[in-house]
Amino acid sequence: MPAPLDGLTVLDFSPLLPGPFATRVLADLGARVIRIESPSRPDLVRHTPPFVGGVSAAHAYLNRNKRNLALDLKAPGAVEAVLALVDGADVLVEQFRPGVMARLGLGYAALAARNPRLVYCSISGYGQDGPLRDRAGHDNGYQALSGLAAASGRADGGPPPLGFQPADLAGSLHAVIGILAALRQRDRDGQGQQLDIALADCAFHFNALAGCAALAGEDTAPEGHLLNGGSHYDHYRTRDGRWLAVGSLEPPFLATLCAAIGLPELAGRFGREPEQAKAILAARLLEEDFAHWRTVFAAVDACVEPVLTPAEAAASELAAARGWKVDVPAGDAVLGQPALPIRFSRAEPVYAQAGGGLGADGAAILREAGLDEAAIERLLRPA
Repeated sequence: MPAPLDGLTVLDFSPLLPGPFATRVLADLGARVIRIESPSRPDLVRHTPPFVGGVSAAHAYLNRNKRNLALDLKAPGAVEAVLALVDGADVLVEQFRPGVMARLGLGYAALAARNPRLVYCSISGYGQDGPLRDRAGHDNGYQALSGLAAASGRADGGPPPLGFQPADLAGSLHAVIGILAALRQRDRDGQGQQLDIALADCAFHFNALAGCAALAGEDTAPEGHLLNGGSHYDHYRTRDGRWLAVGSLEPPFLATLCAAIGLPELAGRFGREPEQAKAILAARLLEEDFAHWRTVFAAVDACVEPVLTPAEAAASELAAARGWKVDVPAGDAVLGQPALPIRFSRAEPVYAQAGGGLGADGAAILREAGLDEAAIERLLRPA
């Protein structure tokens, strides 16, 4: 079956996580993605452990299905080479600070004049305008400024350092949505456009319940909301130091939970004395080991689940049944990687190759763009 975005060409100038995750989704959907990377300052993700066969597992995943061109954008002839690629491109994704691409001669206005159908997606921390336009940032900063961090954690412990990057990935998914929407509009009127994706904006958009509550005049403190620890919807320690996620909010689920732990009368107390009832629940769950409770709750529908490690989750029955892992060629080897979690009834994602070496496809890419061999040699020869 064909991939949904077969025939689409994407130029990817983005490092680290937000842009590469977005363009990897497009590549999994069948787009031809050309990753353009500095030969002297390669993506730091290349150096992120763990390594499988000498290659960063994260880099190999984020750059799945992409071809790689190592190009110094300040070198003589480099801009002209990019312009030749732009002529045949549908989408360009960049993640420099605002203004950098324009100073290189590769800003949206210049490229749109050359290819009016181009969808040009700019990803940055704080947007192409605004008071923090030129400020450096990281995910925890975007969480902080968007209100995500302050509504999480314990009242006496401060915001938790999360095990994933919600702002970066919110930016990735909004970039994909924006690109697909812009392409749909282009299908109607033939014109591309620029997308301004700010990670801080996207973090606030992901802060769905607390964000809309704030705009309605109500702030959200840690453990001050039904879903952030302010009720029995929470995580509970077991005797051996593991954790359970209890989400038994609705009365039938709460009744099932209390019956399963041998305290059926406890369900009625949550409405009258929630703090005391929660303490009793926590004490009861602390009396048994993780494996015991896992067996108990596997047999009932109470919205209680074991808190699995990433390795346990990847090896779970659910992961196997739903195809969370795919085997992707990586040279002579095969790497296990997270699959695209979208199922189509008449299309299939692409898992052609893991992310490869810096500049591995450079000559072929430039040749396909129409550059002659002398120009290719000048651009790609070692400094």
